[in-house]
Amino acid sequence: MSRGTKIVATIGPASSDLATLVRMISAGVDVVRLNFSHGKAQDHIERARLIRQAAAECGREVAIMADMQGPKIRIGKFENGKIELAKGDSFILDAAWGANGELGNQERVGLDYKALPRDVKADDILLLNDGLIVLTVDKIRENEIFTTVKIGGELSNNKGINRQGGGLTAPALTAKDMEDIKTAMSFQADYLAISFPKSATDMEMARQLANIAGEPWGHKPMMIAKIERAEAIPVLQEILNASDGIMVARGDLAVEVGNAAVPALQKRMIKMARASNKLAITATQMMESMIVNAVPTRAEVSDVANAVLDGTDAVMASAETASGKYPVETVEMMAAICSAAEQSERSELDADFMNVQFTRIDQSIAYAALFTAHHLPVKAIVALTESGSTALWMSRHNIDTPIFALTPSVATQRKVALFRNVRGYNLAQSNDSEAVLREVETVLTERGMVQKGDMMVVTWGEPMGQVGGTNAMKIVKVGQI
Repeated sequence: MSRGTKIVATIGPASSDLATLVRMISAGVDVVRLNFSHGKAQDHIERARLIRQAAAECGREVAIMADMQGPKIRIGKFENGKIELAKGDSFILDAAWGANGELGNQERVGLDYKALPRDVKADDILLLNDGLIVLTVDKIRENEIFTTVKIGGELSNNKGINRQGGGLTAPALTAKDMEDIKTAMSFQADYLAISFPKSATDMEMARQLANIAGEPWGHKPMMIAKIERAEAIPVLQEILNASDGIMVARGDLAVEVGNAAVPALQKRMIKMARASNKLAITATQMMESMIVNAVPTRAEVSDVANAVLDGTDAVMASAETASGKYPVETVEMMAAICSAAEQSERSELDADFMNVQFTRIDQSIAYAALFTAHHLPVKAIVALTESGSTALWMSRHNIDTPIFALTPSVATQRKVALFRNVRGYNLAQSNDSEAVLREVETVLTERGMVQKGDMMVVTWGEPMGQVGGTNAMKIVKVGQI
């Protein structure tokens, strides 16, 4: 396995046909993101069906991530679609404007987020259109926010609003999100990404809604918290504890905390996620120029490579693959950059294990497998797993040896598609450990992952078939089982 870092690709108009999806998955997509900010429920259901079909044609299982829209903190529409604001102009954001169909003009525009006048005060800085437009709040009068333009430019329909430093009270889960969670569970999305969470409670509520919606299928998705708000940073550990992973969503986060603060925050968040046995996805503008160009900039190449070196589980493409001209080429380029960056990494497992205190048996077995593989010429680490938790423990540490999660559960096979350095394969359920080990050998040799004489470290639970029961490890040689 030449690449451990996974690739998340958003699909949209440029990539929603079967042929393109097949090419993208063949090029290296591990997780397909459905952006619920666009499209109707039936659109997502149909795209999920196509993703499963394309993966089957490629002979792989990929995960589906349903990304919730979150609160619409946006302005309304303009009479002519857009206006031009100049520095020093007066401009009004009016929560009551548009109630009778009025459209925005050079003086004022309506708000989708009606609570904004209650959330801001004089001298606050508002950032529109990802921070390209900057307004200073002069005063608030009932539903009207009077501002002065600090940095002008073109402002068009439905652009987003952020308050510098955060502090907007919009709830993470809207009524639309609650319906969208039901839609995502109807096609059993493997991951659910929650936008703008401010606390562990937001993630706990989303998980509860997802588990209830998935109950008819016995399906429980893994939960990803998108770190986009300034308020999320001080409580990041609590949010991590309530989630299965985080997305470093650098767009909205940069607007709230400032561009300069984001690179250090990215490193800190990825480090915290790994230390907490959680997943990390790095997102936003990673290959932005490839929306229109066939090759990325040198800065984008460095950006992707640095995320890999930070230890991210996955790098994500958004508009590049959803609406760009080169969706397949974007995936190919990301895969090549990830592979090259990984080759420069040094494995320092012994240092990782210093002062580690084991709290679970499966955790201690996972660490034992890693330690053994690090010090013996092992070609493969194999986790026989029902839930994937042992493979997740293993994937939190850099090691040159590939990790294979072999499971009878298709849902688990799909979920491990996001785990760094882990590949999932199907393995028939059996209570006979010797028969299972022979099947492991067959699965990996047929795929060219190991050959006769290679050494493997295999972990499993006895009795077999119990979730969270990993309690055994064995070192075996291919051909001698």
